[in-house]
Amino acid sequence: MMKFKKSLRLIAGVLLWAVLGVATVWAVAALYFDVRIAWLRLPLTEVYGLVMLAVWIFVRRPWKLAVTAVGFAVVLGWWFSLAPSNDRDWLPDVAVLPYADSNGNRVTIHNIRNCDYRTETDFTVQHYDKSYDLAALRSADLYLVTWGSPHIAHTMISFGFTNGDYVCFSIECRKEKGEDYSAVKGLFRQFELTYIIADERDLVRLRTNYRQGEEACLYRLQMTPEQARKLFLDYLHRANELHERAEWYNAVTDNCTTGIRFQRDAADRAPWDWRMLINGHLDELLYERGTFVTNLPFAELKKVSNINARAKAADQTADFSQQIRKGLPGFGE
Repeated sequence: MMKFKKSLRLIAGVLLWAVLGVATVWAVAALYFDVRIAWLRLPLTEVYGLVMLAVWIFVRRPWKLAVTAVGFAVVLGWWFSLAPSNDRDWLPDVAVLPYADSNGNRVTIHNIRNCDYRTETDFTVQHYDKSYDLAALRSADLYLVTWGSPHIAHTMISFGFTNGDYVCFSIECRKEKGEDYSAVKGLFRQFELTYIIADERDLVRLRTNYRQGEEACLYRLQMTPEQARKLFLDYLHRANELHERAEWYNAVTDNCTTGIRFQRDAADRAPWDWRMLINGHLDELLYERGTFVTNLPFAELKKVSNINARAKAADQTADFSQQIRKGLPGFGE
């Protein structure tokens, strides 16, 4: 019994120090990335790290635990006090936020993006307003875009209407001029969150025709018009919230995939799965759950759902959305 109690105390001690160690590393990183005063950032980070190291080496155990916990709590409190803003010097493609208003079944989306690309970085930003009839919303489709690692992807949802219109939603970080995306920075308070609402010829062609190394797969979701309509309104609700009040992007808790999950009511969320986070495997998860319209084995479906060649061939055509879907499994276009 005594050995068992000693083992429990040892395990508890190791776990406690592991938690405090992770908390301290996080606090150091938070100071390094999120202190906004440039000349203060590095000295403050170094002082905090050195003080914590000295406490762990020279201070007796009860006090070292307390000082480590208090230091983390102070940094965490400061970190939560950092406020996002919609008033920054934004990159042109994310400078204008979309929003929507409705009148019965009629929804008008303002500031739909339609960039005219010459290269990935050379483009003319254009926006327009358009009204949609919710009664005519017939489908929802998933884009899964991978690059580099097959385990990480960008997800987009596109909604189709009976007149052939499609409107695409992409949850992204909102970057300022001079900023580049980093997954590590995305864990901290570096980027605001934005819902881009755009033509498929903007959001899809950017990834298939202009960016190097990106592969896009397109899947038809197994949804009734009523379910698609609810998801569409969920997106618009979040876009309106972000138009009114800025929020932080987070690479784990509020990204292109987890954002889709958390914008829905808790009762409507599917059970959690690790592939929602390691989202390069999201299509495999959705296939297993019967979310795709198909009767093909998954490996075959994934192979034939790649639309890069179709998008390059369709490029500037007016019926781009129809061309990239023609002949895909589950699509009736």
